[in-house]
Amino acid sequence: MKKKLLALVLAAAMTLSLASCGGSKTETPSTGSDNSSASSDNSSAEGATYKVGICQLVQHPALDAATQGFIDALNEALPGQVEFENKNASGEGNNCGTIVNGFVSSNVDLIMANATAALQAAQAATADIPILGTSISDYGTALGVEGWTSTSTSGANISGTTDLAPLDGQAEMLQELFPDAKNVGLLFCSAEPNSRYQVDTIRPFL
Repeated sequence: MKKKLLALVLAAAMTLSLASCGGSKTETPSTGSDNSSASSDNSSAEGATYKVGICQLVQHPALDAATQGFIDALNEALPGQVEFENKNASGEGNNCGTIVNGFVSSNVDLIMANATAALQAAQAATADIPILGTSISDYGTALGVEGWTSTSTSGANISGTTDLAPLDGQAEMLQELFPDAKNVGLLFCSAEPNSRYQVDTIRPFL
């Protein structure tokens, strides 16, 4: 059952990715609350029912859109067969751990981890329940896998989409816009591994 659900989710991953980049209106998850709901009123009595836990690190338009894109894709793939438990960690990594451990205890069929801290918490919480990540810049950095490349696989119960934009292209854009600049300041969050990864990657191009 879980493998079937995971296959459908992965097939819908491009929809999730496009939704996270679009400007469509989304429903914002309530901070720290349980937004469980049935997916549709026309649920099929013959179809299996799945429970999906969503852990989103913080309320933010891009992350909100990724979560909504994921929900929309699953509702389209499995109309009326998915119950979502949608929780927001309010920007606290420790809350991510509490949330995903709750998902594991309730034996959800799949965990969607939105942002690096959520993915790391899900990785630590279970090696059995399928995990789908989104809003992740680099999975190698997030999962602690050395030698990660664009063609690597996690070798575990984790898959997902990346939001990493071409860093060399961003460096070229800066040089084109400010050709006389001698010093470039790079602002990043030291507590976020993928934030540091992006700074370390773009620095040689500047």
